Amino acid sequence: MMPSLDDQERIFINKFVYHIEAISAGDVVVFRYPRDPSKSFIKRVIGIAGDRVRIDSGQVYVNDKPLVEEYVATGFGDDRSFPEIIVPPHTYYLLGDHRNMSSDSREFGPVNDRLIYGKAVLGYWPVEKLGLVH
Repeated sequence: MMPSLDDQERIFINKFVYHIEAISAGDVVVFRYPRDPSKSFIKRVIGIAGDRVRIDSGQVYVNDKPLVEEYVATGFGDDRSFPEIIVPPHTYYLLGDHRNMSSDSREFGPVNDRLIYGKAVLGYWPVEKLGLVH
């Protein structure tokens, strides 16, 4: 996420983009938390339907290829391992960029596309963090 979005930062969310284009790996999406839809979360798309995702000592693999994750800042990595999962139809595997303290698909599983309601596009507050979300 920018590479680091923090609590209480303000961002613009494009709520229309996914009506005209597909959600893609690498997108930073905003979605209803699967365990409590009254809460919104923001995470990065790592795997799309049909992808095989596994994590070996912190290294993420998608379809057996190691993922280069420059957006995971030093000090926020995670060296845990997770078994391979095939992302089911109509779902996405989402991970936070602050891996060592993120509640994400490693905990609550792939997220149904109906829960995703936007793409994070621009951070605007605090002003010193003004810029596109990458």
